[in-house]
Amino acid sequence: MSTTTQQAQARRPGPAAFGPGGHASTPVEKAMDFKGSSKRLLARLKPERLVIATVLLFGAASVALSVSGPKILGHATNLIFAGAIGSKLPPTATKDQIVTGLRAQGQGRLADMLSSMDVIPGQGIDFTAVGHVLAWVGVVYLASAVFGVFQGRLTTIAVQRTVFRLREEVEAKLSRLPLSYFDQQSHGEVLSRATNDTDNIAQTLQQTLSQVITSILTIIGVLGMMFWISPLLAVIALVTVPLSVVVTMIIGKRAQPQFVRQWASTGDLNGHIEEMYTGHTLVTVFDKRAESAETFAQHNNALFTSSFKAQFISGIIQPAMMFIGNLNYVLIAVIGGFRVASGSMSLGDVQAFIQYTRQFTHPITTVASMANLLQSGVASAERVFALLDAEEQRPDLKAPATIDVVQGHVRFEHVSFRYSPDQPLIEDLSLSVEPGHTVAIVGPTGAGKTTLVNLLMRFYEVTGGRITVDGVDISTMSREDLRSNIGMVLQDTWLFGGTIAENIAYGAENPSRKQIIAAAEAAHVDRFVRTLPDGYDTVLDDEGSNVSAGEKQLITIARAFLTEPSILVLDEATSSVDTRTEVLIQRAMSTLRAGRTSFVIAHRLSTIRDANLILVMEHGSIVEQGTHETLLEKNGAYAGLYSAQFSQALAEVD
Repeated sequence: MSTTTQQAQARRPGPAAFGPGGHASTPVEKAMDFKGSSKRLLARLKPERLVIATVLLFGAASVALSVSGPKILGHATNLIFAGAIGSKLPPTATKDQIVTGLRAQGQGRLADMLSSMDVIPGQGIDFTAVGHVLAWVGVVYLASAVFGVFQGRLTTIAVQRTVFRLREEVEAKLSRLPLSYFDQQSHGEVLSRATNDTDNIAQTLQQTLSQVITSILTIIGVLGMMFWISPLLAVIALVTVPLSVVVTMIIGKRAQPQFVRQWASTGDLNGHIEEMYTGHTLVTVFDKRAESAETFAQHNNALFTSSFKAQFISGIIQPAMMFIGNLNYVLIAVIGGFRVASGSMSLGDVQAFIQYTRQFTHPITTVASMANLLQSGVASAERVFALLDAEEQRPDLKAPATIDVVQGHVRFEHVSFRYSPDQPLIEDLSLSVEPGHTVAIVGPTGAGKTTLVNLLMRFYEVTGGRITVDGVDISTMSREDLRSNIGMVLQDTWLFGGTIAENIAYGAENPSRKQIIAAAEAAHVDRFVRTLPDGYDTVLDDEGSNVSAGEKQLITIARAFLTEPSILVLDEATSSVDTRTEVLIQRAMSTLRAGRTSFVIAHRLSTIRDANLILVMEHGSIVEQGTHETLLEKNGAYAGLYSAQFSQALAEVD
């Protein structure tokens, strides 16, 4: 085996370079692109265009019936008014005679009003005709409601399908993002975009799409009826529309930045809560609860301030629109009264027009009142789109290279790597590992030990040189194919909610119970599982808190062994077990590593004394290499680590 290295000049950025949750502590907040994000969000409804077209059809039918209601109801008002007037007129005279008499008496305005009415002197209210009109109005409104129900159901289908696809895209995107993305984002922030923001988008689309469609159709239909009844009054009603638009735009422009801050603060708060919850024990042990509570209060206050401002400012829109609508109502009522008195309009038409005025201003008020919801939803959409637009890891080749049977010959050929372009970590590193050999990598924190195996797993791509497995460049292989031949046990254990047997079997394809137990016995899991009431069927919670840290690590080791990988990577895999268990695992791993190429990263050197080669790394360079015995004889860096760390530990084990 050969090694050629040059010392790196910098290390990977550590936690100190980032704020709470691992994300940048001073992020640049860019302005909200409301128009662009809105168009992009609406474009996602394209696959549902047939459903939305049907929604428009049902909406048009519902609005048409609803809009015709006041006009029909106005006819009933005319019947009642004409009957009330007719009952007070002498039945012996005709309508024309009465009108002529009124003009002769100088009551011209009353004569004009009477001449425009369908009145029969001496005849009272025709309740049968009024009843027929009211029954017809009831049928019209009922049919309108039925169409509205169908419209709402179809809208729900379109929205939920759209958000379903969006969630699928987010999930797929997360699997394509490089590890560097998650290094720079807190888990809570990523989860907030994938859950809270997508839910907010669904709520926004659900509540606004149907109402916006209905409101627009209502405005068109009502406007048409208003011009049909009285062009003059229709023009007067339209005077307030530009005022409404201007008010909405002014208030909305002030509210939008607050919604951006609101959802950014939500992500920060979620990230902090997630970290403090998962690290609750450490926070308590180091008595950092006060600092954690202070940080929480800061995030909570930021969220409160932005949410309050966003909701308050946008909430001004609705009362402002109601005020403008009431001004419009007053104008219509006064001018309409004069026109009835002059005989230019019937009382029923004025009543219908006033109803249309309310119907006209209501959708405008509704759209305006939804401005806060729309802005909140678009702000969430922009955050989700930012996730979807994040730079992805390099895609696999269309025709990737494959290895029929992996032997495990691994070579690092003049490999260079850096997390930041201006900060090299590994420079010109060459290493050859024979099949079936165990390579142990030791050194101080930040030396590049984990980076080395991350490059082998293609969690990161090399910036120079190449890595081969059995002579095949791993960059030409698919990540799935490469990783299917590598078993990995990390220092940070991960268990999911399920039985112990299911957790062990997680990485294997339908293993038998016998195979699961065999892997558990080899990893010394069987000995403590047998003491549990339900054995292998014991259900673990999401955090695995009902087993000890050492037992969790043993389960993850058994999981890796069950997959029978050709290459085995153990990254501080025994850091959470006691010394005696560590020795037992060491013996088991010696057997399980037979025939497999193994990379073992360890601070505790007792696990790697039998390694075929031990590499001592510092600042991305291999400063020493050799077997346990030869490195001790050199009395160098490894010997210093060994004597300082394990003299007393070995005495205790022996």
